Amino acid sequence: MSLLRMGTRGSALALAQSHHVKKRLESLSPDLRVELQIIKTTGDRLANASLSSIGGKGVFTKELEEALLSHTVDLAVHSLKDLPTELPSGLDVGAILEREDPRDCLVSRFGEQLMELPRGAVIGTSSLRRQAQIRAIKKRIRIEDLRGNLDTRLARVAAGDYSAVVVAYAGVRRLGRADEVTEVLSPEVILPAPGQGFVAIETRAEDPETLKWVSQLNHGPSQKAAIAERSFLSALGGGCRVPIAAYAREDAGQLILDGRVTSVDGKNDVKGTETGLPADAKKIGHVLAHRLLAKGALGILELLAPAQ
Repeated sequence: MSLLRMGTRGSALALAQSHHVKKRLESLSPDLRVELQIIKTTGDRLANASLSSIGGKGVFTKELEEALLSHTVDLAVHSLKDLPTELPSGLDVGAILEREDPRDCLVSRFGEQLMELPRGAVIGTSSLRRQAQIRAIKKRIRIEDLRGNLDTRLARVAAGDYSAVVVAYAGVRRLGRADEVTEVLSPEVILPAPGQGFVAIETRAEDPETLKWVSQLNHGPSQKAAIAERSFLSALGGGCRVPIAAYAREDAGQLILDGRVTSVDGKNDVKGTETGLPADAKKIGHVLAHRLLAKGALGILELLAPAQ
């Protein structure tokens, strides 16, 4: 009997994702058992602090990675968009599961869609990317910082504290609450975060026994899309708490990557698309990033640099 110890955050969404991975792994062999270990991260402990004030990068992953490096756990399950593009030495992404729906969605108190929200309505989100893109298309709206797990954010709308929230559609579906969604926002309206909709399994790079199991869950096309998006993010020098958006997908043998950098006030919006072979995913992300930097993204990101 083989035992794998899986590190996970304790939120309802993290546990739903981890139980899904556990089920997938244990289906590979009757001789494999997976044990969950809940680990509280900085982002979980400081749930009411703004992400920028507690560091942004790695706030939902650092303690899980420390548990991996200390051999307390054998693998850690993450939402890929929470995982910094540079991993600690000795760690690697062992698998990326098939991507779920990457789009954002709106949950509003009275059922209005985004463009129907009245002047002065208050939208809650802690994401600078979402704030920036909403402001780019919806000028007379109030946006307020809203932290907390997905259950908490949805509850704040129901309680009337906010007119609406914008959250990841995949997370709402994973929690079985898709019937509460007012509008699924197309990438043409709100381009997703790099890595949104992907579940990643992080392992020690030199752990062949764990990698033997984990690698069987890897989904090739999703991995290529993830590589392109993370390459784009890395080349822009951005973490997961900056107004950078990216969405890659395969179509007719080509990998298409859309990228977007928007100023937080929504006034400056730089977009572009790059296409190439899936095997060149990393290069595609790099090329598009440098093209957008030259078009004005550099100036947007430089204004944010002191706050990161």
